[in-house]
Amino acid sequence: MERGSDVSVVIPAYCEEAAIAGTVSKIHERLPEAEVIVVDDGSGDRTAEEARRAGAYVWSHPYNMGNGAAVKTGIRLASRDKVVLMDGDGQHDPNDLPRLLEAAQTYDMVVGARDPRSHANGFRRVANAAYNMLARYATKFPVKDLTSGYRVVHRETVLRYLYLLPNTFSYPTTLTLAYLRSGRSVCYVPIQARRRSGSSKIKPLRDGTRFLLIILKITTLFSPLRIFLPVSGSFFLLGLANYAYTYFTVHRFTNMSALLFITSVLLFMLGLISEQITQLRYDRVENGG
Repeated sequence: MERGSDVSVVIPAYCEEAAIAGTVSKIHERLPEAEVIVVDDGSGDRTAEEARRAGAYVWSHPYNMGNGAAVKTGIRLASRDKVVLMDGDGQHDPNDLPRLLEAAQTYDMVVGARDPRSHANGFRRVANAAYNMLARYATKFPVKDLTSGYRVVHRETVLRYLYLLPNTFSYPTTLTLAYLRSGRSVCYVPIQARRRSGSSKIKPLRDGTRFLLIILKITTLFSPLRIFLPVSGSFFLLGLANYAYTYFTVHRFTNMSALLFITSVLLFMLGLISEQITQLRYDRVENGG
């Protein structure tokens, strides 16, 4: 039976006094020897006290720095080989830990893939499906749950990507895309997300836009031609269509067609240059950032 002697569980928490103690206690029941680290992200309630009472090691930020910042702090504090990232709001079931840790024996990162019906309203289900589709295009990998915060990583590996992670809720998106685009192995294990205690701190419009920008940023960072090539091709097709139109109407090649073709070539060349810069970034990641 997995007892957790090589496991650190990192829980970012902000105003989760109602659920944090129960979460920590259940982790200790499943993994008695695990190191449980709760990073209190400047909570104004008794989150830190409740987590400490339940037996967790607690590190408190002096003010609210963001969910991603709390995760980065927890990973830096972790001392074990495997690091489990999970929420402190009661959504993630500690009973899933043995299955995730078993898969972590083989994969660089194991993600708990939620049943969409178990954790989100209709708007968020549609948004998550769209994010997953875009991530699949960017990575050429069947991404099943891009934004899940329940995952297992190897500390030595994840430290190399820490400089990429934002301080916001979009750190799972960044971590997934960074692992996949740099050739790390990722596995999805089905889980059931429970109803969270309290209201969600994620705002669909604000954070949805941020997730989209993160996907574009990380894709451009690790595989720029996946972004530049379609945009370049679109300008080329527009130039071709404009040339065909002006050729049949005024029988000449116009400045607009020339501009569109030139823009297409420039974007393609920028993509090639970005690919070369990406190789330098791969070297930085492999050497530990």
